[in-house]
Amino acid sequence: MNLPIWTCIPFAILLLTIALMPLTWPHFWEKNRNKAIVSLAISFPVIVFTLFEAPHLLFHTAGEYISFMLLLASLFIISGGVQVRGDLRGTPAINSAFLLTGAVIANLIGTTGASMLLIRPVLKTNSERRHTFHIPVFFIFIISNIGGSLTPIGDPPLLLGYLRGVPFEWTFKLVPHWLTSVGILILIFFIWDSLSYARETPAAIMKDIGSQEPLSLAGRRNLIFLAAVVVTIFFKVPAPFREFILMAMTLLSVLLTSEVIRAGNKFTYYPIIEVAILFAGIFITMVPLLDLLRAKGAALGIMRPWQFFWVTGGLSSFLDNAPTYLALSSLAQSVTSATNLPGAVVAGVREDLLLAISCGAVFMGANTYIGNGPNFMVKSIAEEQGFKVPHFFEYMFYSGIVLIPLFILLTFLFFN
Repeated sequence: MNLPIWTCIPFAILLLTIALMPLTWPHFWEKNRNKAIVSLAISFPVIVFTLFEAPHLLFHTAGEYISFMLLLASLFIISGGVQVRGDLRGTPAINSAFLLTGAVIANLIGTTGASMLLIRPVLKTNSERRHTFHIPVFFIFIISNIGGSLTPIGDPPLLLGYLRGVPFEWTFKLVPHWLTSVGILILIFFIWDSLSYARETPAAIMKDIGSQEPLSLAGRRNLIFLAAVVVTIFFKVPAPFREFILMAMTLLSVLLTSEVIRAGNKFTYYPIIEVAILFAGIFITMVPLLDLLRAKGAALGIMRPWQFFWVTGGLSSFLDNAPTYLALSSLAQSVTSATNLPGAVVAGVREDLLLAISCGAVFMGANTYIGNGPNFMVKSIAEEQGFKVPHFFEYMFYSGIVLIPLFILLTFLFFN
């Protein structure tokens, strides 16, 4: 059924609230209780209306939300029980190796898990240096965003696609896009970091050499729990058995991991509770919008892969990339059914459009601090450790000069 257009308004209000509140009323917004009150107040009209007019849509969305949050929570909590210890030399080669490693493991434990696992070792490795302004920026580009594009576990938009019928292995089709983007970014970083390293004083370099400590891994049993989660998703264990396994692995991690390890990671449940609260409102308020886009989306004139790439990416830069992915994939379903062009169709979406949407959501979430959840967490941790980090608009300057040319190149290579 087609729900009335006014029911889409709460979704826009909620996303604007999420984007603007941290900038305008940061002290109010930092409390999860206040987020819950705002999220409930905005989504309440949609709950009441859909409960009477389209309860099946609401209940289906509730099931997707539970599966989505259980997987995110399991990856977040289990990876929080793994701690990388040690202090390597802060050379361009070692820093580049960190970024490449993070880009790979982001596909196994998610961009949030990889960011939280590696940001502190990267900062410690470079703590003796003074010219490090660019390091957290490229960390966010590569590990917190673009790196996690090869599996549904890697980034929330792809996870939502998986829950809506995109096969787990389909995201492997993004390997060329991943290799091109990660390769170019690491090359740019290596050159940038080499120039910065050359400006370091001899005293700083000698201090860096003298503080070396071999890397070690604590909480290794959590790698078993993470593997169980990945296998469960990869082999498409059906609900509710999938959810039971995820909860069991998470509980084992909580019970068997030393508090010393979690304390060393400065682990708290605050971020995952924040995500759960905000996404509850997002999932609810998106019900009418997705229904409308599926029914009438083809009339909007967004038809080609490059359009989907940039529209998805542009919205993902300032709004959360997961709901943006859902909205644009629903639009693409409408376009696919309306145009009936030849070509592979995945979960009701033409494959070339789904590739563009997937890359737009995951890659361009790196354009701003609010494009993807780990971005702000990395910024906060870096500042906490005494690193100078770009403010909101400075960061956009860096993403503009580094990422936008890359995305233009990707457009001509893959989406034109």
